[in-house]
Amino acid sequence: MAPPSTTSEPDSGMPSPTKPVPPSENSCGAANLGCSPAFSRPLFAPRRHVGRASTPVAGLQTRSGQNHQPLTTNHQPRRAKLTLALLLTPLLQAAAPPTFSILSEDQGGWPLLLQSVGFTPQPAASARIFVLRAGSAGSPEWPARVQAGAYLILEGESSIAESFGFRATKENVRIASLEDVHLPKLPIVWEKGLELPRYEVPAEAKVFAKERWTGAPLLAGFRRGTGAVLWLAVSPGERGYERFPYLLHALADLGLDPPFRSTRLWAFFDSSYRLRVDLDYFAARWRKAGIAALHVAAWHFYDSDPERDAYLKRLIAACHANGILIYAWLELPHVSEKFWDDHPQWREKTGVLQDAQLDWRKLMNLSNPDCFRAAAAGIQALIGRFDWDGVNLAELYFESLEGLQNPSRFTPMNDNVRAQFRATGGFDPIELFQTRKDAPSQRAFLDYRAALARDMQQQWLAEIESIRRTRSYLDVVLTHVDDRLDTSMRDAIGADSAQLLPLLEHHNFTFLVEDPATVWNEAPQRYEEIARRYRPLTPRQDRLAIDLNIVDRYQNVYPTKQQTGAELFEVVHSAAGAFAQVALYFENSILSPDLSLLPAAAAVVSRAETVGPKLMVDSPHGVALRWSGPAMVDDQPWPVRTESLLFLPAGAHSVEPGAASPALQVTHFNGELTSAQSVGLNAIELSYRSSARACAILNRKPVQVEIDGAESAPVPAGPNALFLPRGQHLVTIHTD
Repeated sequence: MAPPSTTSEPDSGMPSPTKPVPPSENSCGAANLGCSPAFSRPLFAPRRHVGRASTPVAGLQTRSGQNHQPLTTNHQPRRAKLTLALLLTPLLQAAAPPTFSILSEDQGGWPLLLQSVGFTPQPAASARIFVLRAGSAGSPEWPARVQAGAYLILEGESSIAESFGFRATKENVRIASLEDVHLPKLPIVWEKGLELPRYEVPAEAKVFAKERWTGAPLLAGFRRGTGAVLWLAVSPGERGYERFPYLLHALADLGLDPPFRSTRLWAFFDSSYRLRVDLDYFAARWRKAGIAALHVAAWHFYDSDPERDAYLKRLIAACHANGILIYAWLELPHVSEKFWDDHPQWREKTGVLQDAQLDWRKLMNLSNPDCFRAAAAGIQALIGRFDWDGVNLAELYFESLEGLQNPSRFTPMNDNVRAQFRATGGFDPIELFQTRKDAPSQRAFLDYRAALARDMQQQWLAEIESIRRTRSYLDVVLTHVDDRLDTSMRDAIGADSAQLLPLLEHHNFTFLVEDPATVWNEAPQRYEEIARRYRPLTPRQDRLAIDLNIVDRYQNVYPTKQQTGAELFEVVHSAAGAFAQVALYFENSILSPDLSLLPAAAAVVSRAETVGPKLMVDSPHGVALRWSGPAMVDDQPWPVRTESLLFLPAGAHSVEPGAASPALQVTHFNGELTSAQSVGLNAIELSYRSSARACAILNRKPVQVEIDGAESAPVPAGPNALFLPRGQHLVTIHTD
């Protein structure tokens, strides 16, 4: 899961840390928040590794700052053909809620696309976003509707599109690749090229995407009044993302923002890509992108170095000040470069008895007791030197994807493992690559190897839990490749989740499932199937998480090699609906245009319905609601908010306009909030639960904390931020 573990930073073109500046334009033509240098994945990549809207609710905010009636949810898309009379029905309000209606029996990929960032279907009479597919009948009402707040999406050629100035000419153009303004240098290639008319677009329209070589416009739109029109030359595809990755970005550019955001994402982080950046700037950007925790490649810091140690401390401080937790991401049996150099006698061996330096990872023989003790002591020192919030034991099994078919990458074949198996299995496993080729012998060793991986994982969990005795706030994560959807993983690398998940009954950790490279080309909805296959293995569904690989894929995939735009949002939305926690590999690979909509894709809302003057919101994990002005939540003034967001706890809650906002506010909280209320003018009471220590940021400096009724001095995390203990607690925070 890691990029190359180098000691030198890939050329970022950025200044030295002594003169931090915001990121400059990178080679992709975007701010240096996404386009990454070449990297490899250690184990799993060939390169290595509903109710109907009624009374308006003031406060629901769109990008334009106007207040609109919130969405309602109906999970059954309308299939019946709309009558002309319904199409001509005027908008119920000047500004409709951000819900959508597709005015066609054949809805194509539009529901998947629009729902990936939280827009939900509604009947046309109460929707605000309308999709008119190719050939739709015209109506003189549409210009007035758009002027009054409708967002009209026009697909292909129609009399309605022509009335807005999108006209097909007699010239045809072959479309196979396109250029999008959001990332002009990114190759966007259609799997199947199309012959389409060249279109004229109105002078007021902004062209978002065009054919790469001829410049023929393919996606364009304009604002009009409080609404907008977005036109595309052809449908987005059956999955919603095959042709126009940044269609949702175009809608956002036209002023349409999703109503909900998540603040719960995890992301992996390798300092090799971020040595010369302004860490305070990046921490604020990560927080804005909905990232609650970074899992930092800790092997770079295993051996103490003053310059690197100072860098990591600055990173941790910047993230903590922004309410972002920091986990030590370990990639055992890789320990560190220096550990490998200093202990050649402990190096792992492959099936050809060579040292197991496989791609960037240099694998050690942790079955050797001396090696294990030395590595464990080093990790204990590593955890003690820095203010970590958790530890992630990632990919702690063997190599490689080809299994026994590739002896030069197959591990373990060290002397300890060979001797142990010879004593129990009756033969030296190195013979499997020489004269012993029978299936029973292979099965015997592969089963032994999977059990050995389980024992090794359990042993390291116990080591980390021993560290937690003196650092009780540490969270623990075990990252493990999926072997339920791709069952070949057990024999390939020794991964067997069925043997590991029972450990949740005795060990307190999160099981982070990583999807293997072999399924990266499958539809985003695969995460629902992955989750289904894990349900029988443990009752602790709340401790299951999913790790998404946002990387270049080795398969033939379209329209982009790496997930971006609509495909990325469908991936994240599907995963967030199926698992309690979502992690992204890795923060540097997320392309810059995707950061603004990423939190919307991660938000999960099961109900959003207006009942009288109230908006009823139900979310399984909590959600941030775009809102302007004072608000009441469950009939109480709500103190957990910013000027534009309300942070709602998990479960069902009512939201309505309030008379005034509390003077003291929690502006960010990374635990799972269960309740909140103001206590006088200078205190807030919160109840929450968190697997790691929680971090609260206030608009004033906290001076005293009561935790479960006991007074405590605040543990500062930043200027107006403080840490709160892991677990389930009731706290009261006092300020001046």
